[in-house]
Amino acid sequence: MRSDARANRDRVLAAAEEVFAESGDAGSTEEVARRAGVGIGTVFRHFPTKRALVEAAVVRHLTLLAETARSRGDDAGLAFRETFREMVSGAPAKVALLGLLEEHTGEVAAAAAGVREAVRELLTRAQQAGEVRADATVDEIYVLFDALARARGERAVVDRAVDVVLDGLSPRG
Repeated sequence: MRSDARANRDRVLAAAEEVFAESGDAGSTEEVARRAGVGIGTVFRHFPTKRALVEAAVVRHLTLLAETARSRGDDAGLAFRETFREMVSGAPAKVALLGLLEEHTGEVAAAAAGVREAVRELLTRAQQAGEVRADATVDEIYVLFDALARARGERAVVDRAVDVVLDGLSPRG
């Protein structure tokens, strides 16, 4: 794929994530094109259906999350905490996108598994560094993500709840 076509595709996917996170199924491909700064033909050339666009946006979101988690620095505790915060703050968009899909494709499942594996790696590193309780499991971390992702209320309250959870995950907590 040419670099300009790849750049257009990336802009379309970023715009799709925003539009569908904000508007759900009422989000339009026309609005995606407008926000991406491309014509509607460009959107349909890359994604022939709205479902294909949503699936690709989900895969992009999850893939970027896994890549970011894996690229975090050598401070295992900080890397875990930053990823935890990012997953909670990005969850509303992910939940909205996933809600538009009746079923998940293999590509979506593989991207989700990639994120889970990246979280498992970060958790293990943070535990080995003595930054996270040794008895915490990735399944428990995902329960906490899910609960915080669905929390309603002011952003500051949710951020404080994340602080409380992270303190509870500390071996000193």
